[in-house]
Formats: sequence, structure tokens, C-alpha cells
Amino acid sequence: MCTIYAEMMSLHPRECTLARKDGENYGFCLRIERFKTGHLIRNVEKDSPAEKAGLKDGDRILKINGVFIDKEDHGEVADLIRKSVTPVLFLVLDDHSYESALKEGISLEELAEKSPNQEQTEDLQLVQSEESGTAPQPHLCYLIKEKNSYGFSLKSSTGQKGLFIVDLTPQGPAMKAGVQPNDRLIEINGENVENSTHEEVVEKVKKSGNQVVFLLLDKETDQYYYRRNMELTRGKASLRLLPHKPRNIELKKGNTGYGFYLRMEQNGKGHLIKDIDSDGPAAKAGLRDNDILVAVNGEPVEALDHEAVVEKIRQSGENTTLLVVDEETDTMYKMAKISPCLYCHTILEPHLSIAKVPMHAEEENHKPRLCKLIKGLTGFGFRLNAINNIPGVFIKEVKKDGPADIAGLQDDDIVIEVNGTNVENEEYENVVARIQESGNSLTLLVCDKKAYQHFCSQKKAVTASMADPLSDSHDEPPAYAEIQATEPENALPGPQERGQITKEKQQGAGSQASSSSSSEDTEL
Repeated sequence: MCTIYAEMMSLHPRECTLARKDGENYGFCLRIERFKTGHLIRNVEKDSPAEKAGLKDGDRILKINGVFIDKEDHGEVADLIRKSVTPVLFLVLDDHSYESALKEGISLEELAEKSPNQEQTEDLQLVQSEESGTAPQPHLCYLIKEKNSYGFSLKSSTGQKGLFIVDLTPQGPAMKAGVQPNDRLIEINGENVENSTHEEVVEKVKKSGNQVVFLLLDKETDQYYYRRNMELTRGKASLRLLPHKPRNIELKKGNTGYGFYLRMEQNGKGHLIKDIDSDGPAAKAGLRDNDILVAVNGEPVEALDHEAVVEKIRQSGENTTLLVVDEETDTMYKMAKISPCLYCHTILEPHLSIAKVPMHAEEENHKPRLCKLIKGLTGFGFRLNAINNIPGVFIKEVKKDGPADIAGLQDDDIVIEVNGTNVENEEYENVVARIQESGNSLTLLVCDKKAYQHFCSQKKAVTASMADPLSDSHDEPPAYAEIQATEPENALPGPQERGQITKEKQQGAGSQASSSSSSEDTEL
């Protein structure tokens, strides 16, 4: 026993923090190899984030963001890295030490728990954030229960206020929602729980049902607020991890108006969009039946009566901008006890900033593109890649003269719709499944990065009505089998950050709602 302990003390796992810029890869491959154990680091690129962080060829990853992953499935580990919020923290062991630990029967999990003290690293990061003037933010996370579990545990820490998130299940609901190990829990569904007991917090989580919203602080943010004696409010929170986004819809009035009815129902839901004209401006701009109106031209209208909101829209003249939410998004924001209008003020956070669009941008005639692909002998001729920690996918490795190339797809195109269904808010695996289910013919609505940034800066929803219609010449090529929209087993893709825009699942519009004495209804 003493020998094993001595061997354990001689082994020194290393902490490597990988931080990449927009459009940059981490610069390594994650592999599993025959006759080798563990998740290996290979092909570390010169001057890459991986090399700068200190990763070496042959290193084995023990932990990712505090979660022990040595025994996890390779695909899950790759997915965890791909979806982690940058920077991502690795705990690694060099090749010789890892093999020695296995030979001596040393528990790698126990070894990982004896990792280096993080205080100096965290203090350095805090000083850097203070000097740069970018204040860290608390974050809101929306957890959806799976298999009767949220995938985490709670613990208290001597001398520290509140409860902390621990024991995250890899790819469990909490981790998928962006929760990190040792985050401090501040609020549950908009209610402060810093002074609540462990039992009281557990009871609040149980009462929340299958969904819950947490306001959380990581250690760096906690120290930042503590040192400045700053009041912590949910109004300062980052919304970037929330899965459902409000949508900013720009409308230009047609001959008969905007093409929808606004209804105020006395059921607490607010100002509802109803009876959308299928050929009117509202439908073409992406407005949907039962959308809830929360702002007009940037001004909140949730507290206004029906006539006041109608008057605001009419005073807009020929053009108006509506901020709307669907029912699922409305439920999430109400659960968090924040207004969707807060999204407008936080969408251009420093770490999600997008390229500024020049004043003459309209002259560039930005448009999404409809591309119809007919499967060839080796598939559709492209790969899909995932975006770091944000649902949605983009195009990679378009094969020259293949179906994707012929249809007009280009590398880095962002996929908006698959066969008419919006997929901006869907996970990578779901988008792949939709493509696989499409058979031999596939229609994609895509945006190049520049056009996407333009629409994002204008806060416009991207819809098929903005694209040029498909020509009939795409309809007859021969059809075969197979699809290649999968990730290679031994490589990590290079996710690219992009500005956020509408991320709602496409819903049917135009359902008719009968009027009643409990509603106010106005055509617009």
C-alpha cells in the first residue's frame, strides 16, 4: 500500500486550459488506439491553442472541466469537448506516467482528485479579466429532466455561502444546459436560494417538475463580485446558454396592412399574433400564429393594454419591428422571472460580438440560399460540423463536382432549414437524422457567414422567403444511397463561433382562433 501511495505521489497530472478565437480549431486530434488505453492526444499543431496550453503527443485526458472521463465512451468525450464553453480545462497525464499508473494498479480517478491547486491559475484569470475591462457574468441555465434526473448533485462547502453543483453526469441534462462543476447556485426559477438549506433547495428543484432555471456563478465570477462588493442580480446574467431565443421580426406594410391580427386574451398570455395571412408581410418575415408580442420597435409592451400596443404599431408607419416569443420561450423566460426584452440588450455580448456591417451593406444584397441535392453514388458530398456549445450545424468539406457542390453549397454555410424545417436550435445529431430520413432528395436553406452576420446585426429571422426560388433544373438527377454527414472517429472538428439569431423550431402558421368575449382582436 505504501509503495502504491509513493508511486501516486510521484505522478503529476497537468492542468491545460485551451482557449481559442473565433474560427479557430483547438489544433489536436483525440484518438483511441489499439493496444493503448485511454483518450490520447495526437497530432498537436504548432502554435495551436492545444500547443500553447501545454498539450503533448501521447497525453491522456483524465478530466474535462472537472469531470473524470477516462472510462467514458470516446464519442461522448469528443462531444463533451466540442460542446464545452471555451476556455475548456483539461487534466492530463503524460504517456509514461499513465502507463506506469496502470502497471502499478493506481486508481486514475483518485490520482485525478489530487490535481494541482487551481488558486494561482484562477487568480491570474481574474486579474486578466479585470485588466481587460470585461466583467465576468453569472449565467442562466435551463435544465430539462431526462430519465427522472437532472444529472448533478449538490454540496455545501465549509466557510462558503450557498450550495455548489458537483458530480455532473457526462452529457446529462445539467451538462447539456451549460452547468459547470462547482458552480454556485444563486437562484432557482428566479428565487434566491443562497441562504436556503440543502433540504429546502432539493425540495424547490423537485417542485419545479421536469424543467428548472438556475442562476449560477463560477468561481471567477463569484470572486469578481465579492471583491467589488457588487450586488448580484439576474439582470446582469448572460443569456447565451438559454436554448430558446426571442425573435426580432422586421415588417414592411403591404397593400392590406401587415397581414395578421393582434389579440389580447384575458388568460395571462399577453398580446397574441393570430390569423396570419399566408401571403402577407407577416408570414414572409417569419411571424407565426400564437407568437406572443413583447416589444414594438425596441419598446416593451408587455404591461400595455391592447389599444396602446395597436397604436404603437400604427404609429410605426410603413415599417415596424416586433420582438416576439413562442409559447415555449415565453414559459422559459417567465420561469426565470426575466423579460425577453433583456435578450435585446445582451445579444451583442463581447464574447459573442459579430462583424460590424457597413452602411452600404444593403447594396451587397445579402440572401440565404435554397439548395436542392440529389444523392449521388457516394452520398450528398459534404460533411456537417457542430458549433461550440450552441445548437445548429454548418457545412464542411463540400466535394468538388458532387451533389452538394452542384447544388451550390459552400464550406462554412450555416444550415437554417432541412426540408422546410428550421433547425437552428436543434442538436447536431437531430439534424443528421433529418438528413438521413430525407431519402435521395434533400433541400437545405443555408446562409454564408457574411450574410448570416448581416441578418444577425439587423436582428432579422432568416426564412426561405428571402431566398431565390429553386429552378426546375434541380429535379431530375439520378438517385443512389448513402450519406456522409458524420464525424470521423479520430478527429475533433473545428467548431466556429457565429453571431446568434433566431433559433426557434419551425411551427405551422395560420391556424385560426375563434374570437370570444374574453379577447380583443385587431387586424394589422
